[in-house]
Amino acid sequence: MRSAKRDRLGAVRRLALGLALLVAAAGTACSDGTSGTGDTGGAATSSTIAITTTTDVAAKVLGVREYDVPAGSHPHDVAVALDGTVWYTAQGSGELGRLDARTGDVKEVALGRGARPHGVIVGPDGAPWITDGGLNAIVRVDPASFEVRTYPLPADRAGANLNTAVFDGNGTLWFTGQSGVYGRVSLPGGKVEVFDAPEGRGPYGITVTPDGRDVYYASLAGSYVGRIDTTTGEATVVEPPTAGQGTRRVWSDSRGRIWCSQWDAGQVAVYDSATNSWREWKLPGDDPQAYSVFVDDRDIVWLSDFGANSIVRFNPETERFTSLPLPSDPGNVRQLHGRPGEVWGAESAADKLVVVRT
Repeated sequence: MRSAKRDRLGAVRRLALGLALLVAAAGTACSDGTSGTGDTGGAATSSTIAITTTTDVAAKVLGVREYDVPAGSHPHDVAVALDGTVWYTAQGSGELGRLDARTGDVKEVALGRGARPHGVIVGPDGAPWITDGGLNAIVRVDPASFEVRTYPLPADRAGANLNTAVFDGNGTLWFTGQSGVYGRVSLPGGKVEVFDAPEGRGPYGITVTPDGRDVYYASLAGSYVGRIDTTTGEATVVEPPTAGQGTRRVWSDSRGRIWCSQWDAGQVAVYDSATNSWREWKLPGDDPQAYSVFVDDRDIVWLSDFGANSIVRFNPETERFTSLPLPSDPGNVRQLHGRPGEVWGAESAADKLVVVRT
């Protein structure tokens, strides 16, 4: 018995050592990539070292696992609660799904006729909140009773193409609509207000800084990041260095820096409001397409790459990438979320959820 345990422990240690050696070797072999840029006062270059690990080694060390959801669900976004409950939007069937990762059991809740849910987050009340483009409404589902409540947009704001949402520190929900709007739901009253985006079509991803004060959104069509004044509702455009980059999603780290997935440029970028500066890095591979971005509790940046059908880990300290190929091909992970030790993604093309246990 003890001998078997020693053998298993030795195997794990050898696997970890092998991954470390693989990473070290790749780091010395790879060349510099895209430059990073500073603020308008001047440009600064930064090396980008792309490390790509193999499916077998990376999956075993980091613990990549998929969970099936009902066929035709086409899960779009995912949100994991601190207790491990995993919520996802079943865009294909117009439902909200709940996965119990311990058992693999799935329950899906119908959101209403014509529903086409896009984003889902877990609110401060512990309930899942959904941006639903089909209903043109913000939707709350009670996590215990599964009662569905909708907060429709004003009648003159039809076809907003709702995308994602976030709560600020005052408990106000902010949302985006790709038709060229963003807005808020003031709670508990439920008043819905909609604002026109500065440059028209495009608002997509949205995030809030850890202090709950600053809300930023990404404009995919507009190729910019918008900063919302949560008091007045006005938005200010923040331009990334690369033109036409197609910033799709944004996520704040613990320092309040805004990380961005740049779909058209295949890059990850970070904006630091304290210094009004940017840096950008090209993802590894021949034709990267950075869709989603998520920053975990250790300030490690995670992205999904449609071009390589992978989840990509980026360490800002070392400026190195690790690419984890998805077991399903194609997976098409459109959003990432997580809790300490876990990063979850929704595989819209495979009807699966995927988790990387870090």
